[in-house]
Amino acid sequence: MGAGNVSAKEKSILDRCTYDVYREYVANNYEGEAPTLKDLYHSLLKQPEPEARGLALSSELFITGSLNTFAQRTNVDTKARIIAYDIRELGEQLMPIGMLVTLDAIFNRVIQNWKKGKTTWVFADEFYLLFRYEYSADFFYKLWKRIRKYNGLVTGLTQNVEELLRSDTARLMLANSEFLILLNQSATDRDELANLLHISENQLGYITNVAAGCGLIRCAGNIVPFENSFPRSTRLYQLMTTKPDEALRGV
Repeated sequence: MGAGNVSAKEKSILDRCTYDVYREYVANNYEGEAPTLKDLYHSLLKQPEPEARGLALSSELFITGSLNTFAQRTNVDTKARIIAYDIRELGEQLMPIGMLVTLDAIFNRVIQNWKKGKTTWVFADEFYLLFRYEYSADFFYKLWKRIRKYNGLVTGLTQNVEELLRSDTARLMLANSEFLILLNQSATDRDELANLLHISENQLGYITNVAAGCGLIRCAGNIVPFENSFPRSTRLYQLMTTKPDEALRGV
């Protein structure tokens, strides 16, 4: 519907319907099957106000239409110790809502683990994608700031630093991060990172035309060069390498 386009009446209707579809589930102490967007859709259609039918129509594409991926129960064990969320095939229309659903699921899992005394480690690969959309950028930034309070850790990884640095939210997040690892960088990225992280010209030499495994570590405001060469003849290297022609087959 677009940011800021939901009226006060529509918010009241959504609140009423959400309460309605969750009432029985909450009364059963969150046991049984949780409601889905389809339940919310049917509840909207039962309301007497014309605004309710407008809300149902606006959300139809994502609930009963061709983009209904998140409108049904998952077929994945979300209680598994390791979960990988793959969003590459969502497409442009579904990507914003898909990112929000994914980030919300991750944050809920962090809270659940925190209550059980467990630590949760979240790895976000190519996390520059999260900053293409306003909602997911804001959510991820808040997650980045708050997760330590809930016994959690977030590691963001990307090779596309230039696009990441276009986002003011991402720049603020990087500037306030306690621990960063910088590998070989392009000329434009080096200049941006130097200004943002106060890296000296001398230190920039450690992320300029260097071999794999070499770079800079920034921790608590201190910047230290490192070299982490790993023997290529080992089985462990073959398991860890991200180069397809070097990886073990059938492992």
